[in-house]
Amino acid sequence: MPRCYPQDPEFTEKTSAEKAVWDQLNKDLPDEVLLFHSVQLRNHTAEHEIDILVLWPRVGIAVIEVKGGLVSICEGTWYQSDAKGKHKLKQSPMAQVQSAAHALKEQLKDLMGTPITSRMAHVIALPYTHWPEDYTSVGIPRELIIDRSEMDSIAQPLRAAIEEQGGGMSGLSPEFAQRMVKHLSSDTGLLGSDPAEVSYAQALSNEDSQEALTTRQSILLTSTRSLPRVRFIGGAGSGKTWMALELAKQLCRQGQRVGLFCYNKGLGHYLAAETSTWRHNKPVHTGEFHEYARSLGVPDGSGQEYFDSVMPQKLREIGLQLPIEQKLDAIIVDEAQDFAPSWWEALLACAKDPLAGQVHAFMDSRQDVYRRWDGSKIGHSFGGASEPLVPIHVDDNLRNTRRIAETFKKLIGDHSKLRGGDGIPVRYVRCATQDAVDTASDCVDALIAEGWANNQIALLTTNRRHPVHQDHFEAGTIDSEYWPAFHRREEEFYGHVLGFKGLERSVVILCVNGFKQMERAAEMLYVGFSRARSLLVVVGDEQLLDQGCGSELHSALHNSQPWQPS
Repeated sequence: MPRCYPQDPEFTEKTSAEKAVWDQLNKDLPDEVLLFHSVQLRNHTAEHEIDILVLWPRVGIAVIEVKGGLVSICEGTWYQSDAKGKHKLKQSPMAQVQSAAHALKEQLKDLMGTPITSRMAHVIALPYTHWPEDYTSVGIPRELIIDRSEMDSIAQPLRAAIEEQGGGMSGLSPEFAQRMVKHLSSDTGLLGSDPAEVSYAQALSNEDSQEALTTRQSILLTSTRSLPRVRFIGGAGSGKTWMALELAKQLCRQGQRVGLFCYNKGLGHYLAAETSTWRHNKPVHTGEFHEYARSLGVPDGSGQEYFDSVMPQKLREIGLQLPIEQKLDAIIVDEAQDFAPSWWEALLACAKDPLAGQVHAFMDSRQDVYRRWDGSKIGHSFGGASEPLVPIHVDDNLRNTRRIAETFKKLIGDHSKLRGGDGIPVRYVRCATQDAVDTASDCVDALIAEGWANNQIALLTTNRRHPVHQDHFEAGTIDSEYWPAFHRREEEFYGHVLGFKGLERSVVILCVNGFKQMERAAEMLYVGFSRARSLLVVVGDEQLLDQGCGSELHSALHNSQPWQPS
């Protein structure tokens, strides 16, 4: 049943038609829907009342005007017949519901500071009237009238009215719908009585603090601006990606030709989405190293040997022949530990000055899951003395709460400063490895039921892909649908921990469903633990986790909160 406001509304003899519609909506609509009766509005001096308001997450909003009795229109005038006879209605029900809806949008915009852009339909419900199926009107589409014949399955025509006739840009975000409740119900609730609500509020506060802390890393960029070749070394959550983007922005504003690179597809999509919003000069290339090679004419190939060795060599050959005006002034690499020496040589061949030109690497050696990094060989193939990358340590952890960061504190070392708030406990769900994916999927539903928005949640596997992820992989929609949907924050995300390097979500469910290579398990768990900003949920077999964590992470989950999704 939907969540109702008020929970048990009082109906009178005069509002029996509203009760009929209310009861049927209560019966037919999904549990996630929020249902309001008799919403009173005051817009300046005008007063309005919405008989029934429906907030349908991911679908939209319906403002419903209910008319009992037998309703008809004759020569543009609305009539209502009841026990007292037939009489004119003072105002068209459609005009009535439209005025109330406009007042609602104006008031909520003022109260929430955010306009309502989701679909909103103005609906007339006539529970005792049979309305002609072939009815046409320039002002009232038939789809916006729900009559007696549609009452038994009211959810279907209501949804169609919202999706087909509701003006607006998109469906209603569950998070936005929850924000509206306080203003619509006029109820403060028992503040602080719901542990889940307290946790959620604490999480939002922590994340706002984390956003403010990240900008402090600009001080490091300012203090190192005279160094042309720098290696920024920091643990997970230290703001390296933010710094890489900020440095690229600064150099682009100076008119330099900048290449902003990474290895990870998801991170590449994120970097491209961020730079696309810049109004000034943008990098020559933003995203994956291999996509840059393709853009310069390196043919595509197959097999790991081709991507690891052959493709970089072909890019190097092309780079050496590039006209000077097409070469790069600066090379910026995020998650630089993922880059092999041959990749660096290929990029430097595309630079105007491969020996002393600007190179900025942002890296975490503890996330070297591919075992490619060898900084001593960067620039060795160009002859002469190559300027080394000056190491600059970025010690602050800004992304994670203390409780999350403490799960991997031994890996990032004693120099790291945990700047996040205390946060809420890490949760641990014990289950057999073969059950981990199903159990982790149950966690998604349980967290949404607690009040977390679905677009705050990411479920990451350590071995085989989650079925949702696998479907995109097999359909070939990874680039066209999968990653764009993640960056639009439309819904919960299902991915692999290795594909999530450099990314984050408020809530991460780490599904430990095995490891292809046990010697890389500790690095993979470190990446997975550190993706969550506010809540980390670990799902898996305790023995496998102990085996994969090694001595440095062995006690990481000992202080976690045992949990079973219901």
